Amino acid sequence: MLRSDFNFDLPKSLIANFPSKERTACKMLCLDGNTGLVEDKIFIDLESYVKEGDLLVFNDTKVIPARFYGKKETGGAVEFLIERILSSNKALTHIKASKSPKVDTYIILDNDVKIKVVGRDNDLFLIETDVDLLELLNDVGHIPLPPYIERADEDIDKDRYQTVYSKHEGAVAAPTAGLHFDKEQIENLQKKGVSVAYVTLHVGSGTFKPVREDDILKHHMHKEYVSLSNEVAQKVIETHKRGGRVIAVGTTAVRSLESAALYAKENNLGEICEFFNDTSIFIYPGYKYNVVDCLITNFHLPESTLIMLVCAFAGYKNTMNAYEHAVKSNYKFFSYGDCMFITKRTSEIEDFPPSI
Repeated sequence: MLRSDFNFDLPKSLIANFPSKERTACKMLCLDGNTGLVEDKIFIDLESYVKEGDLLVFNDTKVIPARFYGKKETGGAVEFLIERILSSNKALTHIKASKSPKVDTYIILDNDVKIKVVGRDNDLFLIETDVDLLELLNDVGHIPLPPYIERADEDIDKDRYQTVYSKHEGAVAAPTAGLHFDKEQIENLQKKGVSVAYVTLHVGSGTFKPVREDDILKHHMHKEYVSLSNEVAQKVIETHKRGGRVIAVGTTAVRSLESAALYAKENNLGEICEFFNDTSIFIYPGYKYNVVDCLITNFHLPESTLIMLVCAFAGYKNTMNAYEHAVKSNYKFFSYGDCMFITKRTSEIEDFPPSI
């Protein structure tokens, strides 16, 4: 299966650089994974697609101001991007500098706090501080906008690059499908008889890591930590028992649910069970979904692992045709863009890319 199978032409003008005026003010492309039928809707129409008895699963991670700047003791500029917080004063980070800093050297921040480089982990650097790292980030950090948003972060991003239900600090990228929800809409869905559940997956910058291998099966996924409680697992089981659908809000919710389901299957623990562990699950066409029935997701980058995940969910041809329709219809793409509501393809007939 080739990386190029998942390529498509995207005009730069369709990349959303700013959020919409209101969270729910976006377009929503609805895709039926079985028929391939697409419908042009708006996000507030979601209430007519979600049914009583369904379960919405959100990722309640909270984005931290993970990008910050300093200087080496020799004067060279350094840019940090936290990948993963390990403890109150240690983290793994990406570092941009004219020359990589050496182990056991210090970086001095604008507030005179010193960051010590204490080790390497492949392309990442292990750093240590004498102060609480989250407090430091809240003091000097910047919202880590994705690389395709070609502007500096602004005050609006502190609010809008965060879901209204964000709770647990640790992500360096937002679970962007959830950015469209406001509290009123979640409440309206619950009044309709829709249940909600929350998992936590701290999104790492690896979510933007390009697939560089021509053969996608040689690609190695990044690891992210998942917290999925027994209570959530039971809600999934009960939803299916009553004939409801499990609707994942975002690809990170998909990866959390499917990781827990695979763990349960491998250990003879039923349909799904609690899961507190790293996941490096890579979902691409041919994968059989275990618990997710519907997906709310934004539009993803060409040749990315995320569009591969969607192709596995709705079918390759259906997905690529829907993306072609979205481009022609001027949908906005990526983090601050429009979204899709997708029902799972259940046909037994395989739908693989042309290279297969």
